[in-house]
Amino acid sequence: MNTTHLAIWLISFLAIAGVIIRPFKITEYVWAIAGALILVIFGLILPADALKGIAKGNDVYLFLTGMMLLAETAREEKLFDWLAAHATNLAKGSPYRLFLLIYLVGVIVTAFLSNDATAVVLTPAVAAAARAAKVQKPLPYLLICAFIANAASFVLPISNPANLVIYGAHMPPLLHWLSQYLWPSVAAIAVTYIMLFITQRKALKQTIETRIDIPSLQHGGKTALLGIIITAAALLMASAFDIQLGLPTAITGILTSAIVIVSAKKSPWTVIKGVSWSVLPLVAGLFVIVEAVNATGLIQNLSALLLQSAAHSTTGAVWQSGIVIAFACNLINNLPVGLIAGSAVQTAHLPEMVKGALLIGVDLGPNLSITGSLATILWLVALRREGLTVSAWVFLKLGALIMTVAMLFTLAALWL
Repeated sequence: MNTTHLAIWLISFLAIAGVIIRPFKITEYVWAIAGALILVIFGLILPADALKGIAKGNDVYLFLTGMMLLAETAREEKLFDWLAAHATNLAKGSPYRLFLLIYLVGVIVTAFLSNDATAVVLTPAVAAAARAAKVQKPLPYLLICAFIANAASFVLPISNPANLVIYGAHMPPLLHWLSQYLWPSVAAIAVTYIMLFITQRKALKQTIETRIDIPSLQHGGKTALLGIIITAAALLMASAFDIQLGLPTAITGILTSAIVIVSAKKSPWTVIKGVSWSVLPLVAGLFVIVEAVNATGLIQNLSALLLQSAAHSTTGAVWQSGIVIAFACNLINNLPVGLIAGSAVQTAHLPEMVKGALLIGVDLGPNLSITGSLATILWLVALRREGLTVSAWVFLKLGALIMTVAMLFTLAALWL
């Protein structure tokens, strides 16, 4: 490895470490942008290549913009409070039933709106449900949003933008996708639920409200709900016709917000100021870092290793690639790992089962740590808005058990 490559790896590692650890409580995007700028300033990546890297994230920026606008509009119009009241009443005073209800809703939201939507849209709804139910320990319910966002993210191609990155232009037809990932998805969802329930069972021994008043849902709230449903339908259609998901999501999100703002005669600033826009520069910085790392020849080396492993033993390649990629996601986040793995998959002609193991590693692996995936970072941002925090150590202790067990069962389901 030459000096230039070593410098790229060192700067990239420090930048991503900053995103993960957040020294001095400096927000995540500052570290990603700082790393990208240092790479450009020291000539380790050309400005043109940095811009090319940023441009590769256009679909992700559009997708996140649409989802964040939808979530903030729904929150402003009290849609989450309305949904929370219904969920609390359906629980009938049982904290365990409320836990299961939230988990099932998380599966549906992730499958049809993506894991990022679960973090952005479901987290405030669950926080509202916990308040409505007067829950003393809301963390078990909020943890669902983080874990199911990754565990259910390969039910459908649209369940995680990383799925589109890995397969690129060679996305399998929907029926082929279901035949390959249905049972692994069932395993990931079921085992994650069981492990999460076991770890939280003591905290769930608490009383919740048995009956609360259902607030009326105003016109703006109904419009926001309709916008979310239309977005889900648009994403399914886009997936069926192999269209990128960003633009449809941005259009439905912007239109929904605009209709609600105009009909309620509100200032657009009310919604705009509530959106966590810092997520976009965070993603842009990570794309630049990945572009620089790619220049070190990582993709070619990874492709060669995967081909060599698959040639020796497909079964061995499935287990090795899935587990290694899963842990790699927690070292440098699954967005850059997904981009790297996707490039390697599209460069090398790998068996479908090995591709599946890589995808599962990228999707499910981030359940180990709080910054394993963009969805979990979005979840942390949503938690901070609710005045709540989860330490890296607390999450890691849970993730080490939950993710590891779920990963083993999921890879076994893929292999079988």
